[in-house]
Amino acid sequence: MKIGILAIGNELVSGATQDTNSSFISRELTAQGWDISTIMVAGDDERTIGNGLDCLMAISDASIVTGGLGPTTDDITTASIAKAFDLNLYTDEAVLKKIRERFEKHSVKWTPNNIKQALFPEGAEPIPNPTGTAWGFSLKKNGHILAVIPGVPSEAKRILFEGVIPLIKREFREVRQYIKSRTIKMFGPTEAEIDQMIRDVDLKIPGISLGFYPHFPENHVIITSKSLTESVAKENLEVAEKRIEEKLGKYIFGYDNDTLEGVVSSLLKKRDMTLSVAESCTGGLITDRLTDIPGSSTFLDRGVVVYSNASKTEILGVPDQVISKFGAVSEETAVLMAEGVGKLGRTDLGLSTTGIAGPAGGTVQKPVGTVFIALTDGKNTMCRRFLFKWDRRRIKKISSQWALEMLRRFLIGRSLND
Repeated sequence: MKIGILAIGNELVSGATQDTNSSFISRELTAQGWDISTIMVAGDDERTIGNGLDCLMAISDASIVTGGLGPTTDDITTASIAKAFDLNLYTDEAVLKKIRERFEKHSVKWTPNNIKQALFPEGAEPIPNPTGTAWGFSLKKNGHILAVIPGVPSEAKRILFEGVIPLIKREFREVRQYIKSRTIKMFGPTEAEIDQMIRDVDLKIPGISLGFYPHFPENHVIITSKSLTESVAKENLEVAEKRIEEKLGKYIFGYDNDTLEGVVSSLLKKRDMTLSVAESCTGGLITDRLTDIPGSSTFLDRGVVVYSNASKTEILGVPDQVISKFGAVSEETAVLMAEGVGKLGRTDLGLSTTGIAGPAGGTVQKPVGTVFIALTDGKNTMCRRFLFKWDRRRIKKISSQWALEMLRRFLIGRSLND
């Protein structure tokens, strides 16, 4: 069965708001074993919406429309769908009563235009909204199922799971196809390099497909396995995954929902080690990422942003002479920063970054993108020099990524220069 998706809203076509609903809906429907025929975005225009519906119905068995169900004048989805099918609108009194009750429950002032949210095309079946006032609805025309849901992402997710997916399953009782997938997350090689490394891997396994997805500064490979039998789908996925791991193993830091900061946090907790971080060019980004992980207080003592030369000296004890001789962006300064913050926090590990993020400040010897990252365990200090060819924001991001990757390699006993 094929399903089409139509996201509606001027804010989507103008680029002011990102369409996250379509990607989420697509992922969830694919996980159910259904194929997505197309994804479209239309502005709040009656004719455009009608044309979009015509297209979806021509190439799909069912369609999901999201957005434009609110009470304001630009919310025209329901009226546009009614006109496209030459249907009158009616007020569902039962739905209207529930909407009023929600307003009263949350002490929200009622305005007459909210009645609009209880309007539906003739023949439509309302779909309850458990978290908001814009109810969805379904409509069956010429064997095609149309499900219309609100555009607010949190509401769209609830209605998709509780209303739309059960509806589609009820209407289309077809042979189920089981789908299993695995996301392999890597850092280091480019997308092209990854493709080259696994070019000779035998992936001619029934129902197996591969996708490459750049997610700067990482690269993800998604393996998808489809079969009419769940056990076969799982077994084939495991075979494909093992073959890919044999080629890419040293670059893999995680799977599925893993993050590099999450992996590093788990390793620090497992080894019962503590960490202090000193950041210059990354401006606190490493510390920010680590503190996104619940329980980071068990291993992270402190993170200090020492952006100026004076702060490197006053807080971390980097001598003026070192900065004068070698520069704030140098191996010597990075090493002393890592050692200084480790002593300051009395932690097992000290980590530091210093660099030139640009767009100005570079020299022939140290061009924009030059970054030094140092890591110490109190006995030995390691430092790596990088030259990144990116814009300022990406230089900061990839520097934080490499800092965390150096931590990960140290914690699993791998060479930092491997």
